[in-house]
Amino acid sequence: MRDEKILEVSNLHTGFRFKDKYFDAVDGVSFSLYKNELLAIVGESGCGKSTIANSIVGLHDRNNTRVTGEISYNGKNVVEYSEKEFNKIRGSEIGFIFQDPLASLNPLQKIGKQIEESLIYHTNLNKEERNKKVLELLDQVGIVNPKRTANQFPHELSGGMRQRVLIAIALSSKPNIIIADEPTTALDVTIQAQILDLLSELQDEISAGIIFITHDLGVVAQMADRVAVMYAGQFVEIAEAGELFNNPLHPYTRSLLQSIPQTDLMDESLHVIEGKVPSLQELPRNGCRFAPRIPWISESKHEENPKLHEVKDNHLVRCTCWEHFNFKDEGGG
Repeated sequence: MRDEKILEVSNLHTGFRFKDKYFDAVDGVSFSLYKNELLAIVGESGCGKSTIANSIVGLHDRNNTRVTGEISYNGKNVVEYSEKEFNKIRGSEIGFIFQDPLASLNPLQKIGKQIEESLIYHTNLNKEERNKKVLELLDQVGIVNPKRTANQFPHELSGGMRQRVLIAIALSSKPNIIIADEPTTALDVTIQAQILDLLSELQDEISAGIIFITHDLGVVAQMADRVAVMYAGQFVEIAEAGELFNNPLHPYTRSLLQSIPQTDLMDESLHVIEGKVPSLQELPRNGCRFAPRIPWISESKHEENPKLHEVKDNHLVRCTCWEHFNFKDEGGG
């Protein structure tokens, strides 16, 4: 039994303008997010994962981006929100943890001031209460000496500490939704594990729904409740995490999992997915978008207009090619 639904995305299209045309980087994506759920969106770089996140909180350049469809939050379609309306929910109701903390933090402002800025904007706390809250937040995210850290500048902190600061800012107003966009990419394995543990603990504490964007399937296996696999602007498979790892169906999902190094198969070469992700302008808008990367599967095995099919309870797969797929070295086709 799932918790309360807190976000509903329906037929989302986000297109970027090149000269006089718009090209959809996100092409007809739909999903729901539930309270206290961690939904992982996984896929190769450039597939549209971060574009979904930016669309939810209105971070795109409005002059060169076209967003259509519905992103329903609190009964309203935020796609239609003005910048002023987005400012009311960003930070207060929807927290955002960015990929690069050094680029996201103000290099000329002390850490305490940057966390306090969020509290000034989204709470009614007085100065003394804000100062106390800043230290509480730094302590909450595992900073050993909150007072010292509050008086430091971003460049004086390690990558892991800067990421903890971003998490503190995202949590400052106890949001309903947290969007974490590749939050551990630049961190070493030990710090990455600490940040992931921290997110899990904080999720339990505030019962937020988390959209976790990553290309790291190891992280997904450790953290996610549900997984949406994205390729070339579309979701190609959505399932509960255990189901997806135990029973992957779409050729792209299976190829991703086959590409993970296995400690018991160190003498074997890594699986490489044939071909490459097409550029936005060259992206085929009809047919199965993964078909060019599995050319040994005949055209007749693909749908002309691939849809997501529910093949099992809560397990959706795009196109019919999954029923006929084998890896090339297994004699597929």
